[in-house]
Amino acid sequence: MFHRFRQWLSPDLAVDLGTANTVIAIPGEGVILDEPSVVAVQAGTRKILGRGAAIGKLARQMLGRTPESISAAQPVRDGVITDFELCEAMLRYFFDKIDRRSPGFRPRVVIAVPGGITPVERRAVFNSAERAGAGKVYTIEAAKAAAIGAGLPLAEPLASLVCEIGAGTTEIAIFSLGELVAWQSIRTAGDACDTAIVDFVRQKYSLRIGAATACQIKHAIGSGYLLRQELTSEVRGLDIISGIPRKVMMTSEEIREALRPPLRTIVGGVKQVIEQCAPELVADLAETGLMLAGGGALLRGLADLFEEQLGIPTRIAPNPQHTVALGVAICAEHLSQWRNSLQTIDG
Repeated sequence: MFHRFRQWLSPDLAVDLGTANTVIAIPGEGVILDEPSVVAVQAGTRKILGRGAAIGKLARQMLGRTPESISAAQPVRDGVITDFELCEAMLRYFFDKIDRRSPGFRPRVVIAVPGGITPVERRAVFNSAERAGAGKVYTIEAAKAAAIGAGLPLAEPLASLVCEIGAGTTEIAIFSLGELVAWQSIRTAGDACDTAIVDFVRQKYSLRIGAATACQIKHAIGSGYLLRQELTSEVRGLDIISGIPRKVMMTSEEIREALRPPLRTIVGGVKQVIEQCAPELVADLAETGLMLAGGGALLRGLADLFEEQLGIPTRIAPNPQHTVALGVAICAEHLSQWRNSLQTIDG
């Protein structure tokens, strides 16, 4: 009864603190906030613009378009906090935006973190969340949260393989009987794909584009596998030689060529995780296959690429961008059952 009353006053929060986006869900309600992890500040100071409101969607619009007097910063890089002060301000803004807290009550918060996070980086997550207004703070590995959110049967004596492709990191893990059997966290993910497109366009067309434009190209015509009907898109940028704006027409074949190196790294990471397993678990994967999650899973033909390279069935989670947050929300909803699988600042 007390738990239900406490949830009514200040519901627990499930947070996916990502490099590109911060997603917050409430147990039983689902995702209630999905905002870019960006903060706009006055250059040379720590003052957040817009009276502290230039955070999230408003700040994202400023990326790559700000004058020298304004800096659009991302306080989370490769899945870890790189600017404690701005991350704290960002989380406080998001918590206040949700506006579900009652005076005197601080919500319990469960946060997804990369598998390869160091103790110092983990403590930074705890400190930032607590200073932002959280009560008790717990962390869970993003791969496990993705597996839970995707509905994989972790407790069964079968191998469950998940690959969560975010913006900063790719989390790969195999579970069996509720335990982590093998895992790897690699810092090649969506941002690396954007960088690969930027480099490709510069080398082939002597055209300079930004990461935001590269991301748009990736979503518009990018693919990881041959398409039945190839796509084209107009790309605009600055000609490196003449120094004037220019546009070119690019094809999905070219973007696929640009994405080949980072995608090869991700596929290689999955292969390495599979190689760590016992033969019996590897045999299970021929039937259970691979589950893709994260925003990177939305790339066209990615499941086909993994099936060809790994030889196992590959599926994409129903809501890949929110899979981690939904998994964290399930843990928060059944906190008493999952508590032993979570970590607190006390260890």
